[in-house]
Amino acid sequence: MDKIIDENRQGEVLMMDSDIAEASSKKVYIESYGCQMNFSDSEIVASILSGVGYETTRNIEEANAIFLNTCSIRDKAEKTVRQRISTLRKHKSRNGELVIGVLGCMAERMKHQLLEEEKLVDIVVGPDAYRDLPNLLSEAEDGRKAVNVLLSKEETYGDITPVRLDSNGVSAFISIMRGCDNMCTFCVVPFTRGRERSRNPESILDEARMLLNKGYKEVTLLGQNVDSYLWHGGGLKKEFSKLSEEEKKQSVNFAQLLGMVAEVSPKLRVRFSTSHPKDMTDDVLKVMASYDNICKYIHLPFQSGNSEVLERMNRGYSREWYLDRIRAINQIIPECGISADVIAGFCGETDAQHNDTLSLMEEVRFSFAYMFKYSERPKTLAQRRFEDDIPESVKQKRLAEIIELQMKHSKFRSEQFLHKTCEVLVEGNSKKDDSFLSGRNSQNTTVVFPKEHYKPGEYVQVFIEKCTATTLIGKAVKQD
Repeated sequence: MDKIIDENRQGEVLMMDSDIAEASSKKVYIESYGCQMNFSDSEIVASILSGVGYETTRNIEEANAIFLNTCSIRDKAEKTVRQRISTLRKHKSRNGELVIGVLGCMAERMKHQLLEEEKLVDIVVGPDAYRDLPNLLSEAEDGRKAVNVLLSKEETYGDITPVRLDSNGVSAFISIMRGCDNMCTFCVVPFTRGRERSRNPESILDEARMLLNKGYKEVTLLGQNVDSYLWHGGGLKKEFSKLSEEEKKQSVNFAQLLGMVAEVSPKLRVRFSTSHPKDMTDDVLKVMASYDNICKYIHLPFQSGNSEVLERMNRGYSREWYLDRIRAINQIIPECGISADVIAGFCGETDAQHNDTLSLMEEVRFSFAYMFKYSERPKTLAQRRFEDDIPESVKQKRLAEIIELQMKHSKFRSEQFLHKTCEVLVEGNSKKDDSFLSGRNSQNTTVVFPKEHYKPGEYVQVFIEKCTATTLIGKAVKQD
């Protein structure tokens, strides 16, 4: 019988000394899919398991447990994971004691199919239940299926020091909040990750200081909607207007947090993702402009350029509001890099509404964008309220037009750096040529240049000589 974890066990870690000793020789292999939050969560999972003796490995053949940290944002993402699980079952056939588990958003949404109907995995764990993994592993090792997908109103994992997986030793993620309250009609996140709750700012600052002391030069503050970060001494987010006077005095919003992290050290670069247009305030922009070490880059999804479509999406802003935020960014932070998400073929989208998306892109000319066809997700508001009535061929055509236009704009934005000098934080070797180094400038554009004597973790001034749509190519110049 499947193991359903009782709510009273949420957050407990119960292992006897003998269990820890047995686990000490075991190894866990973790694969991450989807957004940056999933990759950050995998580092939390690695930390929790290391506490009970599991060592992470990148050699899947030596793993005693394999976990896939999954994404449910699109049907394609789930199909990719399903195919991967089928491949992993071959490892299971060679090693009957191998434990295979699914973590994250797909785990929460498809727990019954994965465990009961198709019997593909041994463990299913939702994003708020990672502390229970030692117990669940114990159950699975005894031959029983285990699942815990309970959502929490308080869990932030703020007291856990992540194990930095596949780290370049230069850049790291810091999760500042979890969940989402926005209820966009196309999105499964509120159902798979629960309500918004913000992490104690002191724990965030402690993690930033620790990373700095370990030699990291850049941190990215993560959340489904970082702009709505609000700490008031409690976990679950409240609107500022609903706070008591005492809570208001003690509260910390995102603009304040951003400044606090920037002040950890002028040598520590700070990025953040993702922003929601309805919550992107001028206060945040002014803080960004005030600190040289806060990168001049904002990811600001717009999803559609048509206000009627945005209303059906329940995005909470109009085309005009979005463009006002773009104007504010350009005014307060000149030369700021801006990227976006965009969906082609949402329910009921007409040709004219699609053209509004293209015209908004022409007006903004984003540095780059994440572009997708609409993929209906089970249990979302869009599935319940609207018909997915745009033919696949039309979705594909519209997406192709969006991609073609974005490539033109990306090239335009890259060309703005030609014959200029950028400060680049070196992250490692270029993927295409080991004699070149690769890093990013403040605007989050990739820069490559000859290696010479430079090393990862160094800030290098690079004169840009040529470019592609996605990469700047130059040479290091001597610094004054």
